[in-house]
Amino acid sequence: MEIEKEVNQNQLRITEKKLKRFLMSYKFGLEEVKTKINILNEEFQYIHDYNPIEHVKSRIKSPQSILEKLSRKDLEVSLHSIKENIRDIAGIRIVCSFVSDIYIISEMLKKQKDLKVIKYQDYIKNPKPNGYRSLHLVVEVPVFMSDRIEDICVEVQIRTIGMDFWASLEHKIYYKYNDDIPQKINDELKEAAITVTQLDKKMESLSKEITKIKGPNYTEKNLANIFMKNKTFYIPDKFLGLEYEFED
Repeated sequence: MEIEKEVNQNQLRITEKKLKRFLMSYKFGLEEVKTKINILNEEFQYIHDYNPIEHVKSRIKSPQSILEKLSRKDLEVSLHSIKENIRDIAGIRIVCSFVSDIYIISEMLKKQKDLKVIKYQDYIKNPKPNGYRSLHLVVEVPVFMSDRIEDICVEVQIRTIGMDFWASLEHKIYYKYNDDIPQKINDELKEAAITVTQLDKKMESLSKEITKIKGPNYTEKNLANIFMKNKTFYIPDKFLGLEYEFED
């Protein structure tokens, strides 16, 4: 009996170690995609003098949450089964100001040569019945481990501030009622989702109007000119704050 107990404990330690290493690759995959998003965001800021991303959140599913999902889907409990069937172990949520920003970021991610989009769901153009709106992508990114290359899936959700606020509250309400929500609450949530959609459209329209008012004068204010070899070059004045060293 003691020998059997010792064998079971050793097996548990081995399984735990394998699971930790398995999840480590998802952590690295998540960091790879986050780095790409940060680079694209900063580059976009310099080129267009505008930041399309309000904030980014990320998470790795806990082992308990993974096992619960396997159980709900009646799937085999194994690392192979997890890798093949659960695509949202690593998740990133990008929150933007406007709906147009969502599609800009989505297109930038699609153009990354080492990212493969394996799933694309547009819940903005086609909202869920409860009113949920967001753009979902599952991307595959290569992670270079010491002894192998792992292709890791990362789910990316892109939404506006309004969509994120609605989804967060809706999740809390469902948690409170334990999924048994009165129809009246469901109807009001859907109505609130419609209000958020209208607000998103209104705020984007206002933003476009402000951009028109600023016009070309705004651009000129933020440009500095440099005269070299009988030619004038215009560059954003923020670059003048950067120091570079050049070799002769």
